[in-house]
Amino acid sequence: MTASIAAPANEEKPVFYQREEHGHAEGGSTMLGFWIYLMSDCLIFAVLFATYGVLGANYAAGPAPKDLFDLNLVALNTAMLLFSSITYGFAMLEMVKGNQRTTLMWLAVTGLFGLTFLGIELYEFHHLIEIGATPQRSAFLSAFFTLVGTHGLHVTFGIIWLVTLMVQVSRRGLIEANKRRLMCLSMFWHFLDVIWIGVFTFVYLMGMLR
Repeated sequence: MTASIAAPANEEKPVFYQREEHGHAEGGSTMLGFWIYLMSDCLIFAVLFATYGVLGANYAAGPAPKDLFDLNLVALNTAMLLFSSITYGFAMLEMVKGNQRTTLMWLAVTGLFGLTFLGIELYEFHHLIEIGATPQRSAFLSAFFTLVGTHGLHVTFGIIWLVTLMVQVSRRGLIEANKRRLMCLSMFWHFLDVIWIGVFTFVYLMGMLR
């Protein structure tokens, strides 16, 4: 007769836990990283606006905004950037529809408006320097050239980015990666629009009222 050995009643069996996988949207980290970059850019422009607010009235017996600014020219420049934002919106609508050719067309129009904006801004800077209103002339002009020039530099990089994306879309089509890149550039471009509205109001309009 064989005796059977029973397992103790209180013995616990090992429990194996299965790790749950959390789904993440493709490209989610890219969009989050770009939002963080935009927030850091907001801080940069906030510092530049604050600097202009402190130094903007220090003319050092030199020319004031009323002596330098041409509001008609600045208004035209503002319209160019606002139109570029509208045409970029048309490009995004065509991207959603999957129309590659029309997307590229609106991106090209956006780039032309951006180049026109830069051309007018460079003309303004050249004119100011010609009449002796250089950044070294006063604290007001130093702050002005730094703030407006930094924005113009951002627009320049935005146009380079725009041309690069146009080449990628023409070669590889509206794949998900290119759509994500176009979305990031869209946020960047509209961000520059908002910053310029602040520049136009705070620097040019309020400067003419001083």
